[in-house]
Amino acid sequence: MASVTIPRPAASEFAEYYQRYVSQVPDGNLLTELERQGRDTVTLLRGVDEKKSQFRYAEGKWTIREVVGHLIDTERVFTYRAVSFARGDQTALPSFDENDWARNSNAGRRALSELIAEFEAVRSATLAMFRGFSDAEFARKGIASNNPITVRALAYIIAGHERHHVKILHERYGV
Repeated sequence: MASVTIPRPAASEFAEYYQRYVSQVPDGNLLTELERQGRDTVTLLRGVDEKKSQFRYAEGKWTIREVVGHLIDTERVFTYRAVSFARGDQTALPSFDENDWARNSNAGRRALSELIAEFEAVRSATLAMFRGFSDAEFARKGIASNNPITVRALAYIIAGHERHHVKILHERYGV
């Protein structure tokens, strides 16, 4: 099923909040984009030394390491939602508070190189999972954070969320 095409989700397939991520995903093959994007993000992060990875651009903002930890956590949460709904599970899934998760994460105390390796592993698992889904699985939907969402929307949100944070790394962290 490696040739599966994931159509761009309609606005009715996800909460309005997520449009900010979906709109950042370029047209084309989403799986190819996720693969390219993962490589590009890893290359970008490998150019950051351990000292700089502790930088935060303002008081109370995450360090670069914590941003990477957030990317990892968010991708895991969204892929869990995707596999749950793809398998037909209709259990409503809770939201998660990204700031609580970051506060309770040890990403800020881990080496950036470890976080990069974990990000690569998570992205590889995401791609393997999505490559195995059928068109019917991508079209399935469920409830997450009290809103209906399709599996294909979750795939686009994962890509757009990463693009959003990479843009912030460039603009606010000087990466």
